Amino acid sequence: MAHAIWSGAINFGLVTIPVKLFTAVRTNDLRFNFLHKKDDGRIFNERHCTVCGEKVEYADLVRGYEFEKGQYVTLGDDDFKSVLPEATQSVEIVEFVDLDQINPMYFDTPYYLEPEKKGRHAYALLRESLREANKVGIAKVVIRSREHLAALKPNGEALVLELMHFADELVAQSDFDFPELKEKVAPAELKVAKLLIDTMSVEEFEPEKFHDDYKEAVMSMIDARVAGEQVAAPETKRPAATNVVNLMDVLQRSLEQSKRGGVPSRPKAVPSAKPAAKKSASAAKPKRKKSAA
Repeated sequence: MAHAIWSGAINFGLVTIPVKLFTAVRTNDLRFNFLHKKDDGRIFNERHCTVCGEKVEYADLVRGYEFEKGQYVTLGDDDFKSVLPEATQSVEIVEFVDLDQINPMYFDTPYYLEPEKKGRHAYALLRESLREANKVGIAKVVIRSREHLAALKPNGEALVLELMHFADELVAQSDFDFPELKEKVAPAELKVAKLLIDTMSVEEFEPEKFHDDYKEAVMSMIDARVAGEQVAAPETKRPAATNVVNLMDVLQRSLEQSKRGGVPSRPKAVPSAKPAAKKSASAAKPKRKKSAA
């Protein structure tokens, strides 16, 4: 059973619902250690001062903010304590809004809110009210001494608290060169593109169908190396961008492929293994660890 990272309450109006907060995602990234190439010795990072050149222990570190080039103001624990937000242990809903009014780019990290026994009925009431009204609650919450903007959303049987970015954290689209909304699109091209979308559309998204192909390929390569095999790198082919001149032709051919049984996936770069030179009988076969540090 997962451990709650926060316990508190949902507050909206005069209603208080005691809840516990659980992470709703897990990181499955592969982790590697740096080793010394000649003897496989583990490499550790050390802290050195740029002024005196001495090695610095963690206990001797202070935080500094560079307010001018090369000029710092140093900050201690008491400085940070003086500006800590009040830890109210509550998800304070300040307003409700239609979900489609929120740009999805504002959403960041989801968490499950599990009700305490005495709050189950009020929890269900809030969940169903949000679902029927197609609304989400916009809230402020303090988690691990930091205040967050968050959205409270119904998701099946659960209420999900999704932490959000503040407006000044998003990079403005105007910083990039995107085609304007008034960019001319030929009606024939638009028709074929929409037909292609229709033929590739599914009734329901099934996330279980999709896998991290790169991670699986890396683990297959690691298994091969542990077994003493050499792995040859596949040839990398970069697809060329579609020219405007042949865009309609590419759309038509894509549509025909899709009608014949779906647009085939692009070829994957799967490593091929070649047997290595035979090891001596005294060489022990290493075992693959289940997880790396």
